[in-house]
Amino acid sequence: MQSKKDLPALWAAEIELQVPFHDVDMMEVAWHGHYAKYFEIARCALLDQLDYNYPQMRDSGYAWPVIDLRIRYAKPLRFQQWVVVRAEVAEYENRFKINYQVRDRATGTRLTRGHTIQVAVEIHSEEMLFASPPVLLQKLGVE
Repeated sequence: MQSKKDLPALWAAEIELQVPFHDVDMMEVAWHGHYAKYFEIARCALLDQLDYNYPQMRDSGYAWPVIDLRIRYAKPLRFQQWVVVRAEVAEYENRFKINYQVRDRATGTRLTRGHTIQVAVEIHSEEMLFASPPVLLQKLGVE
């Protein structure tokens, strides 16, 4: 696997979002469950760059369910705060791991980090693969 500094730019995406009112509690802090949504938005931006978002995954014959989600909350996200959510491919050979960082847009302060792990499941047989299928390697440009 390549070192982090050598990862292709295509393997990372950033989105900006402003924490909306409907995502916060009465203390104007984003509810912890919404962080998964913010990760998903960034993950879809990354998958769009790879031309392998969920419709393309389905069309290639594979579903890619998330089997693990980890979130480390360092500082709260607050109502109307602008943040940058970065999604970056971390592993791809046997599973598809994406790392995330949420930073304050103005200061660059890291607020949250986490990762998701997805595995390939052949749609017709519903069998999980123990190695990523060639289509993902092609989309990443490593095959």
